[in-house]
Amino acid sequence: MEHELRIATIGTSAICERFLDAVAKTEGVCLAGCYSRALDRAKDFAQKHGAELAFDDLAELASSPDVDAVYIASPNALHGPQAKQLIASGKHVLVEKAFASNAAEAVEVFAAAKAAGLIAMEAMRNLYDPGFAKIEQNLDRLGTIRQATFRFSKITSRMARLLAGERVSQFDPLLSEGALMDIGIYTMEPAIAIFGQPKRVLAAGICMSVPGEPLDSAYGKIDLAGEVLLDYGDKVVNLSYGKVTDDLIPSQIQGETATLTIGALPNCSQLKLVTHVDAGMAYGTVGGAEEELPVVIPENDMVYELSFFRDAVAGKAEALKRVHQFQQVTCDALTTMDEARRQLGVRFPADK
Repeated sequence: MEHELRIATIGTSAICERFLDAVAKTEGVCLAGCYSRALDRAKDFAQKHGAELAFDDLAELASSPDVDAVYIASPNALHGPQAKQLIASGKHVLVEKAFASNAAEAVEVFAAAKAAGLIAMEAMRNLYDPGFAKIEQNLDRLGTIRQATFRFSKITSRMARLLAGERVSQFDPLLSEGALMDIGIYTMEPAIAIFGQPKRVLAAGICMSVPGEPLDSAYGKIDLAGEVLLDYGDKVVNLSYGKVTDDLIPSQIQGETATLTIGALPNCSQLKLVTHVDAGMAYGTVGGAEEELPVVIPENDMVYELSFFRDAVAGKAEALKRVHQFQQVTCDALTTMDEARRQLGVRFPADK
């Protein structure tokens, strides 16, 4: 495209602030406007970040000739409906994870974008970070992969409020939220991107009743942490996630020849490959040579996903190939998460 990609934002949260920092650091994109349900808030947010336009009407944003694309960082339950409305008006969409409430909704959004000749992309940053590409490049060195564990848990400051009986939006099934959708997705999508959809899913979790929700409500349960086992027949993949404890163990992909450890899964960094050594009878695991796999991660790695989005909108073949690959990952991951939620008993209004 001849001019800079003019992006508007939906939301005023911390993740939107971080995205706008990435916009300022990425060539070929600029902030055009900001949307919030409250116009004063939209104006304040726009002024703070140097945008000329402010909206409190989504239809007005969708029809604006001064906006090419929209970054959607609203609650998960709004992602699908907002994306479809924007696509119908000719806007490209970059949607914060989780892309939609469930797989069916994601399929609808991607189909609408394809029919309109537009880009719809999930802002799943650890897939677009260079560390994930480095992992992909080294998988063949592991030999036949038999097991993998992807882990990400951290205590959220909102937990105290939730346990005190406050209804917290990040743990509200009416908004398609919860630990799996917010933090478990960082474990799910790399696993699906590498191994595809599993043959079988087994889920167990720590759940609680939603404060203020009627006892007979279908949306009265939310997950705080969990484990999801993905059965592939020839390999087993374990996903561990949560918002009530801090997980200090690296993720790892274990092959018959070597093991690749991932110290920081959210940006796929701190990578190390350890080759197997046959030490005979040994009472414990014996690793061989260790090789650091260096990855350069900037202070704000959202610049990578934004750059891919910009290039895909511009029609660049390499970016389009990657974006289309990860569109399928988004759908397959949500399909697997739908099943995990079904087993946990966590339902959203968008579920049929």
